[in-house]
Amino acid sequence: MIGATVAAFQGEHSSLKPTHQSEAQYMRTYTAIVERCPETRLYVGHVPGFPGAHSQGATLDELNANLREVVALLLEDGEPVLDGEYVGTQTVAVE
Repeated sequence: MIGATVAAFQGEHSSLKPTHQSEAQYMRTYTAIVERCPETRLYVGHVPGFPGAHSQGATLDELNANLREVVALLLEDGEPVLDGEYVGTQTVAVE
């Protein structure tokens, strides 16, 4: 997993923040987990707990744009019922 790339998608999971346009409209941010496929060299990302929120891209910018599009489409059906909550990463040491 590419730990530094997760920062490109960081945000409080499903946090609501007012936009400049209006108090009634909100910008939602989600955390995506990003990995790089060793076979295709594509970046693959998914939003933990958000069913169907996954995509891929040749660059991190392309992946981010693809994830934004997927999440926006999924949100057209209403606010998701998340089946999990992103907590973070953990290092596991094995001897």
